[in-house]
Amino acid sequence: MTQFKKTSIALAVAALASGAAFAQSNVTIYGTVDIGFSKLNKNWDSGVKSQTAIDAGQSADSLIGFKGVEDLGNGNKALFVLEAGFQNDTGAQNGDFLAEQAFLGLTGSWGTAIAGRLVAPRHGFLSALDPFGAGTVGSYRNVMGDVSVGAYQTAAGINNVTLVDSNVPLADVDRVSNAVAYVSPTFSGFNVTAAYATNGLEQELMGKDNNAKVYTILPRYTNGPLDVGVVYQQVKLNEAVLGVDDTDVKLKQWAVGASYDFGAAKVSAFYDTFKIAAGNTANTVYPDLDGLKMKTWLLGVSVPFGKNAVQASYAQSKVTGVDDLFEGKTRQYALGYTYSLSKRTNFYAAYARVKNDKSDGEYTRFNSVGDATNANAGYQQGFQFGLKHDF
Repeated sequence: MTQFKKTSIALAVAALASGAAFAQSNVTIYGTVDIGFSKLNKNWDSGVKSQTAIDAGQSADSLIGFKGVEDLGNGNKALFVLEAGFQNDTGAQNGDFLAEQAFLGLTGSWGTAIAGRLVAPRHGFLSALDPFGAGTVGSYRNVMGDVSVGAYQTAAGINNVTLVDSNVPLADVDRVSNAVAYVSPTFSGFNVTAAYATNGLEQELMGKDNNAKVYTILPRYTNGPLDVGVVYQQVKLNEAVLGVDDTDVKLKQWAVGASYDFGAAKVSAFYDTFKIAAGNTANTVYPDLDGLKMKTWLLGVSVPFGKNAVQASYAQSKVTGVDDLFEGKTRQYALGYTYSLSKRTNFYAAYARVKNDKSDGEYTRFNSVGDATNANAGYQQGFQFGLKHDF
């Protein structure tokens, strides 16, 4: 594993459930501080010049967290996790307070049940298979980052955006609010995570149908060097979320992936599909939503040697079934390097290049290099280096 790797909900909760991290009732303070230099250029808008910046959260979100457990007896425990993100380059809070994670639950030999704001199981699974862990400019998310409610509302000329965060990438929702999740006990390396969110993108709205409901199931087998799983996720968006009367959309996603650690190198891969099905579209503001399909795949490798490690990946996505604004293919090549100064402090560097298809001289896909916290607005090439410290 590299220091970029995000822990999926199944592995994180399994660690809590095992009691290995919390042998007795206690509260632990922990966190990450990440900052570095970035150089971004080759914007798909020819009028935009390159950008240089000192940025926080390049390889991983900067955050401070609190986690704890209480022994309830008979093998049962209460547990909680609270995480607040921040931008240590400006001192600003990263989104809402405790927007990283905030959940409470119970665990025992029967499994683990939690409720609150969680890392989406699908996102955690795919991030674990990415050598860059969805961080730095090498993140796999760069090739699927343009499918959002905000993108469609902009394309349709809609200004009455009702979704609190209209830029949530619907092809890879990273956090879900108002969620409950169950993680089964692990049997010979196999377990199942199931999650449901009454409104995964913001606070619940009036009326049971006016919310973005999220359903996820993730069977996963982790044993020694092998990690393999299949995940299905469905997001249902209704008119109150989309900001358009008489419109509802269903997003269906499934992915299969695996990694194997040979010691000298860790190889990983996943294949992901994403499909939009529009239901009642009497308003016809979203005529091109129905039938959008995105197929994404990634092949990655991480090679450790001593205190050093090299990461490389190739990711590709292809969108079909809609008009020229979104159809096309995106390819990304990424290369990274890390050096462990200590068990908690790492130096990192990364380079990535995104290539979008063109039609009549214009880019048909608007994907660009990003990192753990920044979208980077159209830049198709990026280089970063920085320092990350865990405490």
